[in-house]
Amino acid sequence: MRKRSAALAGAAGVTVAIAIGGVAAATNGDDGQISHQYTQQQADVAKKAALASTGGGRVNSLETDSENGATYEVEVTKPDGDTVDVRLDENYSVVVIEGDSESH
Repeated sequence: MRKRSAALAGAAGVTVAIAIGGVAAATNGDDGQISHQYTQQQADVAKKAALASTGGGRVNSLETDSENGATYEVEVTKPDGDTVDVRLDENYSVVVIEGDSESH
């Protein structure tokens, strides 16, 4: 059953973060390749910064991003249901918040 669930999750193209030995590895959902490695602490800080900038909500994914000079891209579903991409720099400051084009 576990193998089937894992295969289904991979086939669905889900963005996954795996914590192993204190390091989180973000994968892009398309081919499972690691796009960036960062510590769990870095991931937690990025998520917290993104949620603070959106007034709360739920983090859907976290990955690296170089668009607009960002280091992290955090996809957040805001409390009102809108989904946005919050791009943060290396200091976890907001670079830009954009509507998530995949949700439209």
